[in-house]
Amino acid sequence: MKYLAKLLVLVAFWTSAVLAEGPINTTFFGGLAIDGYDTVAYWKENKAVEGKKAFTYEWRGAKWRFSSEENMELFKADPIKYLPEYGGHCAYAMSDDKLVGVDPEVFEIYNGKLYLNYSKSVQGHWVKEKDKFIGEADGFYTEREKEK
Repeated sequence: MKYLAKLLVLVAFWTSAVLAEGPINTTFFGGLAIDGYDTVAYWKENKAVEGKKAFTYEWRGAKWRFSSEENMELFKADPIKYLPEYGGHCAYAMSDDKLVGVDPEVFEIYNGKLYLNYSKSVQGHWVKEKDKFIGEADGFYTEREKEK
């Protein structure tokens, strides 16, 4: 029970620290953005590609992994260009003001922006009214950014 209490305190501290940094979706252990997937590869290859530990770059309190040095250098030169919307949190959940993790394999590039979703079934709901959900999510995420 003593360990459980310590774990809960650690989780509460970690959660508040993450939110204070600006909500970038990271793994609980290791602080990897997008579960270690290469955000540049979505754009270049139109698919989810796991990054390699050798190509890790820290930005905005998260460790971003890339499948190649070239992709890492592209990100370093212009991170905002390759940043997934809502810091890599689920686009559908953000439309309800919730920070929810994603399945890095479930994504869409739409109107020049990268959107990730929690699952294929969630993405199925999101695509039906994505313009509406994007508008709502943009508002909530902007408010979160102002709070940091």
